[in-house]
Amino acid sequence: MQIRNIAIIAHVDHGKTTLTDALMRQTGAFVEGVSMDSNALELERGITIYSKNAAILYKGTKINIVDTPGHADFGSEVERVLRSIDSVLLVVDAQEGPMPQTRFVLKKSLELGLKPIVIINKIDKPAADPVRCEEQVFELFLELGANDEQADFPIVYANGRSGIAKLKMEDESSDLTPLLDTILKHVPCASSDDLENKELLLQPFNLGYDNFLGRLAVGRIYQGVITFGENIFVKKPNGDTRTGKITKIFTFKGLEKVDTERAVAGDIVMIAGLSDIDIGETVTNSEKAEPLPAIAVDEPTIALNFLVNNSPFAGREGKFVTSRQLREYLERELEVNVGLHIEFFSTDTFRVFGRGELHIAILLENMRRAGYEVQVSQPQVIIKEEGGVKKEPFEEVIVDTPSEYQGTIIERLGMRGFIMNNMSVSDELVRLYFEGPTRGLLGYRNQFIIDTKGEGIMSSRVVGFKPHAGEIRRRTVGSMVSMAGGKALGFSLWNLQDRGWLYIGPGTEVYEGMVIGNTSKGEEMYVNPTKGKKLTNMRASGADEAISLTPPLALNIERGLEIMAEDEYLEITPQSVRLRKQYLTEIERARAKRVIS
Repeated sequence: MQIRNIAIIAHVDHGKTTLTDALMRQTGAFVEGVSMDSNALELERGITIYSKNAAILYKGTKINIVDTPGHADFGSEVERVLRSIDSVLLVVDAQEGPMPQTRFVLKKSLELGLKPIVIINKIDKPAADPVRCEEQVFELFLELGANDEQADFPIVYANGRSGIAKLKMEDESSDLTPLLDTILKHVPCASSDDLENKELLLQPFNLGYDNFLGRLAVGRIYQGVITFGENIFVKKPNGDTRTGKITKIFTFKGLEKVDTERAVAGDIVMIAGLSDIDIGETVTNSEKAEPLPAIAVDEPTIALNFLVNNSPFAGREGKFVTSRQLREYLERELEVNVGLHIEFFSTDTFRVFGRGELHIAILLENMRRAGYEVQVSQPQVIIKEEGGVKKEPFEEVIVDTPSEYQGTIIERLGMRGFIMNNMSVSDELVRLYFEGPTRGLLGYRNQFIIDTKGEGIMSSRVVGFKPHAGEIRRRTVGSMVSMAGGKALGFSLWNLQDRGWLYIGPGTEVYEGMVIGNTSKGEEMYVNPTKGKKLTNMRASGADEAISLTPPLALNIERGLEIMAEDEYLEITPQSVRLRKQYLTEIERARAKRVIS
């Protein structure tokens, strides 16, 4: 059987997963109620977080499909997948055109010599413009240095939700057959008898874990045959060799894993038995075989501390609260989360390095759902020195917004160190192109939603490390800090809400040092949210005035990471997200200031 290996790449929300589900539905591999986005967080957020494997059969050919994330924070998931496949389906929204992550994933694909198949998706959108989108994609190919063969890419027009594809816009079509035929025509065959007769070379590009089988490795067989029970050698890129034994082999059928005795060159498989296998290592049956080139992954851009929760409410909700339990979870996460780096330099404090705020927020959300309690410090960008020059990560930002909000956005991002490089206008929308330091973007996304009244779209991607941009004032509000413990009362909150925006509502339990809101004037304010109304027998003017409370700004993990100050911690438990001062009492804060000065 012939084998074709492809990855679906695109910007977030351009329709990769929907298209993959439609391909499986047409070829009979789809199971009702089961989607490529199977993780609970993926279903809630409507985005792909983890790359996943599927396989379909079409005209006697097995097509392995790897669905990749579209968000820049999970770029490390994409990078390692591209090394293991033979072509990519580049999905582009017919209305939005190429976006930052489109550029990122396409650049990686072209550098590896892959020849993409371009799918202009969502052609059913009212504002879709496939002709303009096609021109923008071609310009992007040339801008990224595509060679003549890569720039001569095949184009398929699709409506993934309806399961329709066509080679020309005027064609009539009722299914995805034109796309499947294009894959067979343009994607090189990965399997052949010549490759099967050679020594085994397999390289993992993804990891998994099973409670019974232990660590699992998903990889591509570049040559040779792998068999159940076979004794093999595992080689690091530097040539270090160790031995192991294959205890399970799985291939893919639809989204299911199928147990098999052997797998051949060109196929993508999941293997068990190698408890210390790592991404980029080479599995072979010959001790003399040369290891395959290492898989390089872009470095993290932000860092923060994970600490044991020591707030007055610690241990109320979580099952796992000790430093040992936190350490064990983070060590397990390191096995499968390639974009994550961790320094275990203290018994109760761990320095975590990630690809962005969303990358860290997903990790924290998974921890709280697993029953863990943790508190984290404010995210800081990674500053490094090269040749005596201080450098920091920079990002390209693309904003689509109604024209009446463009002035506000340019002003806000300008204050945060961003420079506008380009601008284009179409219909009612304006597209703005910026470049600036990552730390200028930290904490801006919620403000952006307010500035554009929810009508703007902002996308970003890291473009690399550039010279330090100098001082940036990101935070324009101060913290409203509770100076007492107990239950917050509506009367007290009613008097405080004019000073800023509250994070809590009446009846919420608070403790001394907990941040209950922000102050619009930017100054820190210490308040008592538990103070009740003084009662008297005497009637007075305004005594029975009705209390009208504005709904609080509910904290979630992403919002907390954005709005927290440098001297605060974000406390995360299975049911609650709270902001608190690192030093809870006024005496502790004064003592800490004296030590610092």
